[in-house]
Amino acid sequence: MVEALICSKVSYRRIALILKIDKKTVARKVRFLGIQAQSFNAIYLKEKYKNKAISIEFDDLITKERTKMLPLTISAAVDPDTRRILSLEVGKIPAFGHLAKDSRKKYGYRPNEMPQTLDRMFKKIENYVDENALIKSDMHQLYSMFVKEYFPNADYLQFRSNKGCVAGQGEMKKTKKDPIFYINHTFAMLRDNINRLVRRSWCVTQDIEMLQHHLEIYIKFHNTKLV
Repeated sequence: MVEALICSKVSYRRIALILKIDKKTVARKVRFLGIQAQSFNAIYLKEKYKNKAISIEFDDLITKERTKMLPLTISAAVDPDTRRILSLEVGKIPAFGHLAKDSRKKYGYRPNEMPQTLDRMFKKIENYVDENALIKSDMHQLYSMFVKEYFPNADYLQFRSNKGCVAGQGEMKKTKKDPIFYINHTFAMLRDNINRLVRRSWCVTQDIEMLQHHLEIYIKFHNTKLV
């Protein structure tokens, strides 16, 4: 019951109210279910990818830890042929744009963990993706380095990011044919199904570890129920 509510955009407080339990009990259950889901997801990939994926799309989704001045990145990889999520990895990144100066002044130095999240993601999926696979992403400067390291023989294509539209909370693009549609569609589903990823929401991540647990639970739900 808790797992179903977690994957239906219901907050911890509302889950506690519905089930008539303490919100701390919900948090402990999320941690427990997240650990279980992580083990399930690892076994699931082994079973489903005995024949390795012949194509993947990957990118990073930006969210926040308490405030926009403390942004987080979620490195994600999906199989466009099945729409399965292969990996979601969370890390801190420094604020950028007009918030960068104010963030440094208020919170001090913030590490850029995007290289670590990308490395964890590629390590997790390297055994399930064919070495000659077709790999697609946008043109982020870090991406090609990791593709060359983990899949040097892959056919790697990078595409310039397009402006987002209203649909999918800005994750879907204003173009007739999006070359990385499947990763963008997955991001739209993440924002629609996980309350803490919704734009302009009262629900925000307070603990990065709990966000990772939440994502593992969603991966299990997505891969077994939605695709």
